[in-house]
Amino acid sequence: MKNTAELLKILMLENLGNNNFNGISKDIGSPIVFGGQVLAQSLNAAYRTVSDERILHSLHSYFLEAGNLEVPIKYNVQVIRDGGSFSTRRVTATQEDKTIFILACSFHKKEEGYEHQKPIKKDIKQPEELLSWSDMLVQFSDFLPKKLKAFLSIERPVDFKPVHIVNPFDLKDLPPVVDVWFKLKNASQDLNLALKQQILTYISDYNILTTCLNPNASVAHFGNTQMASLDHSMWFYRDFDFNDWLLFSIESPNTFGARGFATGNIYTRKGVLVASVAQEGLMRAIKKK
Repeated sequence: MKNTAELLKILMLENLGNNNFNGISKDIGSPIVFGGQVLAQSLNAAYRTVSDERILHSLHSYFLEAGNLEVPIKYNVQVIRDGGSFSTRRVTATQEDKTIFILACSFHKKEEGYEHQKPIKKDIKQPEELLSWSDMLVQFSDFLPKKLKAFLSIERPVDFKPVHIVNPFDLKDLPPVVDVWFKLKNASQDLNLALKQQILTYISDYNILTTCLNPNASVAHFGNTQMASLDHSMWFYRDFDFNDWLLFSIESPNTFGARGFATGNIYTRKGVLVASVAQEGLMRAIKKK
């Protein structure tokens, strides 16, 4: 996928009727289906059973089985409740009659209320000062580990610019923190909030679990650690514009028992808090044969 239009083609599901939908997958450099894709496609299915006046405010999900890139994914939406202010949906994703993913999500009609937010970090480097993943591939191609080079070589509809570039050959433990700017390529001006939330959910599965590697970076890296999303939750607050850079500010409070946990906040460049994310993932050391 090279741009936003191609991403939307993946996220927009085929309607099979009776709250059933069909989706296809796209390789992003992993042998299995990208978790963010399943998350966003599930939201696309759920949104299509909810009235236009209600906007997603939270989701909670579990990844149960690895998805097969070659097999279509079927999404079934259960209408759990439509109340006076909130609507709740449950989405089940299956491949060949095997459940691979479940999602619960809630939608809320627009209301006025109290307001506060955690501020964006002070003196954070701006994206214009930083190298993107594509820039890193060009500048450091001859020095990158094979696995990392292959991952960075995949074309994506999103540009990522980490605030701090980690040297993969400098084996030292790091703070459990990652800040990364991201921006859609060729974002459309016509995206409504529902579509923007689906795309944001897709992007939120990038970078977050890697934060859990930092405190053990002297011994743990992509080449010797099996990593996979186990669950994923998000809370959505305010509208935003994909035509400018957004900041994903992530920290990991804990890694234990072959699992890592990380939380993050997503901000606009002006410091408006858009959404919060939490994820736990598998972090299993690969034993040498």
